[in-house]
Amino acid sequence: MTGGNDAWKRISAVLCREFELEPGEITKEARLGEDLGLDSLDGVDMVVALEKEFGVKVGNNEDFREVRTCGDLLALVEQRLAGNAEGGGK
Repeated sequence: MTGGNDAWKRISAVLCREFELEPGEITKEARLGEDLGLDSLDGVDMVVALEKEFGVKVGNNEDFREVRTCGDLLALVEQRLAGNAEGGGK
């Protein structure tokens, strides 16, 4: 699937737009809290923005607790997109 690169670009764009981050700050290894300075309230805003961007439910509290880096975020979004393409996933 080639959607990963597109999803990554879209996630990066959302993070830049919503949190006034520089594109160079957003790497797959960047930690959302420690490196990008996002807190739990920012996490809520991020989920809402990503759900609007991708048109899928990004995660619930259980799923999102595991997200620490931008790479984790990408994996979660890709998982949701794949589940949506398969008719809702798990």
